[in-house]
Amino acid sequence: MRRQVRRGPLRWLVPGIQVKRWLLVLIAGLTLFGLGCAYLLRGLYEVRPLPPFFYYLTLQFVPRWGRALLFGLVGSGLVLLGLVRLNQALLAPFLRPGQEKVVDALYRHRQRQRGPKVVTIGGGTGLSVLLRGLKEYTDHLTAIVTVADDGGSSGRLRKELGVLPPGDFRNCIAALSEAEGLTSRLFQYRFGEGVGLNGHSFGNLFIVAMAEVTGSFERALVESSRVLAVRGRVLPSTLQNVTLCADLREEQEGTEAGWRRVEGESSITKQLGTIARVFLEPEEASAYPEAVKAILEADLIVAGPGSLYTSVLPNLLVPDVTRAIRASGAMRVYICNVATQAGETHGYSVGDHIRAIQKHVGGDLFRTVLANDRFLGPVAAPSGAEWVLLPQEEDEDYRLVTADLVDEESPWRHDSHKLARRLMELYEAQVRAES
Repeated sequence: MRRQVRRGPLRWLVPGIQVKRWLLVLIAGLTLFGLGCAYLLRGLYEVRPLPPFFYYLTLQFVPRWGRALLFGLVGSGLVLLGLVRLNQALLAPFLRPGQEKVVDALYRHRQRQRGPKVVTIGGGTGLSVLLRGLKEYTDHLTAIVTVADDGGSSGRLRKELGVLPPGDFRNCIAALSEAEGLTSRLFQYRFGEGVGLNGHSFGNLFIVAMAEVTGSFERALVESSRVLAVRGRVLPSTLQNVTLCADLREEQEGTEAGWRRVEGESSITKQLGTIARVFLEPEEASAYPEAVKAILEADLIVAGPGSLYTSVLPNLLVPDVTRAIRASGAMRVYICNVATQAGETHGYSVGDHIRAIQKHVGGDLFRTVLANDRFLGPVAAPSGAEWVLLPQEEDEDYRLVTADLVDEESPWRHDSHKLARRLMELYEAQVRAES
């Protein structure tokens, strides 16, 4: 019965859609109007007898309780029919073939409005995958994105124009967009030829142009989000021009290990050696105030998935961001990658990812870790990636939660819907435990 109600016209009466209260107001108004008309007719009937056919028109040959029931049912049916037809007539110019029903869209909108305040921290493809799933559960989403990217189109724009790298922001805006698929694809379109344009994406150029028009990069993000009807916000972790640096440990057979310092996010993964640590220049970069505020007000803070050293940690290395996470009363979860990344986390297990975070920012930042537990044979991914395996023994420093999180088509990546669903289950379980 519940399934029929949720899929049929009676879904308008499902709790949480905020329609019943106004329907009751409408019914109350019509009832009072009907009573007024009834009193008027009764007064006329007492002053001047009505023609004989009114005896049949008002069904006086039927008992009073029967007339009340019949008129009530017919009146309710007419009210509902009028509401449905009125909605169809008013909304027809705004609906397209194949678009979901108004009641379904309204129900989902109300549910998302009640969703928790979620802050996600990271960058790259991993963060956009997570956002694509989470936007179905809440409208209160804030993505905090690294500004250390210096490769590709973003790096060129950063170097030539002195702007923050727009690439990761573009990906997050596209992931959170409610706009038509064509608009989103246009934002992600990358030019394949042309002097000066080759390699640039339209979205990057759009954001940079918007920054020039509005006068600031952060305002450009707001206006770009408005164009694509984004659910939530996309914020930089800092507005300073930071450089990601790494100390690499190089080992050669028969010789002592050597150390080398590399500057630039795009250069780190291209070098031979094991990453010992990463850091920002300047190290005391100040956090973007809106990002700190979002963290302090959050119900759920999520770091990852994404490149450990070049997407997740650059945000956490901003001191005020880490301090805000520690001060927040939100549930804090780290999402471990499904597969390792060549030049960055080759051979890493889940425990190695956690220990790397603990080494850089301390061991109390994320006490809950969500990891994949479904391994579909060898990883069919480029660059020789391997599965991020689960630890053999439990670690007291964190709580490990596992689930099937892989994308069936690209098993070296997370599935947006699986990941978001399991994450929200974790959050809801935490809320129930605290209540």
